[in-house]
Amino acid sequence: MHRARKLEPLPDVNGYFGQYGGQYVPEPLINILNEITTAYLYYKDNHEFQQELRDLQRRYVGRPSPVYYCRNLSKKLGGAQIYLKREDLNHTGAHKINHCLGEAILAKRMGKKKIIAETGAGQHGVALATAAALVGLECDIYMGEVDMEKEHPNVVRMKILGTNVVPVKIGLKTLKEAVDAAFEGYVQDPVNQFYAIGSVVGPHPFPMMVRDFQKIVGEEAKRQFREMTGRLPGCLVACVGGGSNAIGLFTAFLDDIAVRMYGVEPSGVGFKTGDHAATLTLGSPGIIHGFKCYVLQDKQGRPLPVYSIASGLDYPGVGPQHSHLKDIKRVEYETISDAEAIDAFFELSRTEGIIPALESAHAVAYAMKLAPKMESYETILVNLSGRGDKDIDYVAAKYGHKYGVN
Repeated sequence: MHRARKLEPLPDVNGYFGQYGGQYVPEPLINILNEITTAYLYYKDNHEFQQELRDLQRRYVGRPSPVYYCRNLSKKLGGAQIYLKREDLNHTGAHKINHCLGEAILAKRMGKKKIIAETGAGQHGVALATAAALVGLECDIYMGEVDMEKEHPNVVRMKILGTNVVPVKIGLKTLKEAVDAAFEGYVQDPVNQFYAIGSVVGPHPFPMMVRDFQKIVGEEAKRQFREMTGRLPGCLVACVGGGSNAIGLFTAFLDDIAVRMYGVEPSGVGFKTGDHAATLTLGSPGIIHGFKCYVLQDKQGRPLPVYSIASGLDYPGVGPQHSHLKDIKRVEYETISDAEAIDAFFELSRTEGIIPALESAHAVAYAMKLAPKMESYETILVNLSGRGDKDIDYVAAKYGHKYGVN
């Protein structure tokens, strides 16, 4: 029997998860953020808003996404049985559509003219471009030039959907710089624009709002897993960059203390090289992009350069709720290297016929390490947050020779 423990509802009225979160922004933006908070809290309980969102989730996104038992992979590895929550089967190919639809509908009802955002791997950008087209809003997506080259198929998708893709040419030209540029674009006209933040990061109310739109993942999974097995999963595994797919899965299970939870960060090419994005593993509390969280930072509090093979994971901060869950030891945060993620990418593809996003491959890789250490009656549920269509050209070009692809 799984034990339950009721955790304190978070965030508090000031947008804090323990010591993390808040609104560390210029004074003129406080009123704008408070306006968004008020609107969200109203529509959160508004029947018409929720009915529109539920109908789109079912008829447009294709929810509920299934839970799938990896029979072949589980048998090959030995030990625990591995299951996947198939968010890769959603319209647009990832979990990102869950909160993008919610944010786009909210922006439309608030009378905004344009939605803007950053993107790393391009999954959030594609999802938001899709939602913008659906509800009839203009859309600007800021994307680092390095990620634009790496994730070219998603750039094309966004342009086909009518979105203005803004190349970011500063710094490392990846996700952190895209967030910087998008924020600068937003503050130029916060009255007519809505910043649809792509993860459970940013100033309050965004970590709360994105979590609430994503928690459908865990709510479905909890019900589906019980129907399939008669019990709850023993372990949950999800990759963590900003942390939206992970918090989406974890939220429904937080009070079930017998369910172990693992958030998986990228160790890249190794801690000693500095080419990683293991924020919760090696970071410390700090301020980034308007909120407090664990940050990879130098002695002056400036964010350090970060790296991951997965463009959606190379962020020097992390969601404030993840920071809190680390501190209270409710979730364990582990790391997976580039090499391990690539192995998992090909292993899942060749044993189950499912090509995962490189972000999701980090979670699959950790489940593959975990399963052989467990008993055959134990279970692992992995959030397969996205599909790998966007990554196949990059993977084939860089790693194909090792795996017989070219």
